[in-house]
Amino acid sequence: MHTLLLLDDDRELCDLLTDYLKPEGFEILTAHDGNTGLAAALNFPSLDLILLDVMLPGKNGFDVLRELRAYSGVPVLMLTAKGDEVDRIVGLELGADDYLPKPFNPRELLARIRAILRRKDSPAAPNAQERLVSGDIELDPARRTIRAGGADIDLTTVEFKLLEALLRTPGKVVSRDALSRAALDRPLSPFERSLDVHMSNLRKKLGPCPDGSPRIRTLRSEGYLLACEATH
Repeated sequence: MHTLLLLDDDRELCDLLTDYLKPEGFEILTAHDGNTGLAAALNFPSLDLILLDVMLPGKNGFDVLRELRAYSGVPVLMLTAKGDEVDRIVGLELGADDYLPKPFNPRELLARIRAILRRKDSPAAPNAQERLVSGDIELDPARRTIRAGGADIDLTTVEFKLLEALLRTPGKVVSRDALSRAALDRPLSPFERSLDVHMSNLRKKLGPCPDGSPRIRTLRSEGYLLACEATH
């Protein structure tokens, strides 16, 4: 059973989602303001996922996420106002794994939750036990660790999956749709910005190659490639 924290000030919505998700095998914790929700998130290390609304009393969802990411990599699904793309992009930039605009279909929410948990819980494939190395980047799929330039790098689950996909074919273009399927567990949707924001976050965390050139290159209308020379 997975444990979810539902952080939303709409108590009726919380009750409805709790009734919907419990029969699907989830244990649901709820909080209705930012301060209480952040405390709950930090005090329950066994949490599998947080459903986080943007508009919260006391401390808004962005502030909660910003403070949470300083201590925890627990997956976060942001709940945003319908049509407010700025909120979605800001949430992703702060480290959210995905977003869902309100109002939403509960079945869509369940699908997004399960996709995030599949990424989080999926074991390394039998052919993925060996470390992936390109330039000064080392990724260990089994231990889920990353080093770049000799330093440990803390990535979200989505960022880890993106980097792993790029490291499997260094120097070759990986299509945006293939990256979306690998990291978000769904086909690329028209006009969706999630993948690009996650990739931007990954670039920032990795920094440039030792020679100052970009580690990850964008090929317009094609995809992305890991540009650093593979060591083996």
